[in-house]
Amino acid sequence: MSLSDDGALPPGPDDAPLMRSGVRDLRFSAIREVANAAIGREDILPFWFGEPDRSTPEFICAAAQASLAAGETFYTPNLGEPALREALARYLSSWHRPVDENRIAVTNSGVSALMLTAQALYHPGDRVVVVTPVWPNLVEIPKILGARVAEVPLRLLREPQNVSRWHLDMETLLAALTPGTRALVINSPNNPSGWVMSAAQQAMVLAHCRRHGIWIVSDEVYGRIVFDMPANRCAPSFLDIADARDRLIVINSFSKSWMMTGWRLGWMVVPDTLIEDMGKLIEYNSSCAPAFVQKAGLAAVSQGEAALRDTLSRFQASRDFLYRELSAFAQIETPLPQGAMYLFFRVAGLRDSLALCKALVADAGLGLAPGSAFGPAGEGCIRWCFASSQDRLAQGVARLRAFLATGLAKQPR
Repeated sequence: MSLSDDGALPPGPDDAPLMRSGVRDLRFSAIREVANAAIGREDILPFWFGEPDRSTPEFICAAAQASLAAGETFYTPNLGEPALREALARYLSSWHRPVDENRIAVTNSGVSALMLTAQALYHPGDRVVVVTPVWPNLVEIPKILGARVAEVPLRLLREPQNVSRWHLDMETLLAALTPGTRALVINSPNNPSGWVMSAAQQAMVLAHCRRHGIWIVSDEVYGRIVFDMPANRCAPSFLDIADARDRLIVINSFSKSWMMTGWRLGWMVVPDTLIEDMGKLIEYNSSCAPAFVQKAGLAAVSQGEAALRDTLSRFQASRDFLYRELSAFAQIETPLPQGAMYLFFRVAGLRDSLALCKALVADAGLGLAPGSAFGPAGEGCIRWCFASSQDRLAQGVARLRAFLATGLAKQPR
């Protein structure tokens, strides 16, 4: 293509797209769409995003402040500061099989780790299987790289004693993992449903994927936020059973366990054969995570166990409170989440969860996330983040009760 006299490229056809189709076709976040509907409203009770109503613990902030005061404002290694990688290796090895620090890459958020994984693994046309409903990034990121996504939905089942739970049909999942499938993406504990994959299910999946050469991408950012189990436990992890060179990438983040959503710091565990190339990808995506943010992460993972357990205790109390309150609504079916920080409940007859959530904002001042944001398997449901005080949750319940008494009949069903 030749340049014009002024050095500019000649214009393309008027109908030429400015963006690749793989990007143009991405879903816009329905959660953001609901939140945008509340811009300028100071009376909203927001429970739409996955973050707590408390800020980051002071000792974590102090570590970042000390780093800045010491002038640590320069580039860091692509794969992360050695001290943080070593601390993460100790932390993971205390919960799972030993993990060598040379398998750990520090990233600018868990989202960045997911994108790096996609860049490392997916070719255009690759088939990627994702268990849904799920945080939309896990479905959309493979598409940016041109992969094709097949969804395997969880099912909402009513168990004895009239308790509802989200359930994964293993026969359906294994049947979807056909030879030639590039990767399986699993988020457990699951956002939005709170479903937790069992150790037995993970063993079945790992054996199947080994046979067929399928990569497992395991998003475990809620791995420490689990309920109804001893305080010294975490959710089952593929790191409990996998070998160092299995086709497994485990994604994690500081955002949820240590209340650091705005810090944008995560990590990934990869086979040692991938770590050098992962460093290259980090160089060309972001170069490195900031030194002061990594110092905050080092404080969190090294000194944060007491704070984490306090957070978990508060979350469990809030979960139990909101579960009791919503279970009393005749129009609502409320599964009991095993992990994460959400109740993902079904509203009888609901067909358009986005419209309902917008109406809740407009008419009740209540901000919840539409189930459709998490894929077709989530339609008919609403997500409520319960990482808040019980007083705040009670205010939200009162607004929902008033709305359901008068407003639901007006909404598309």
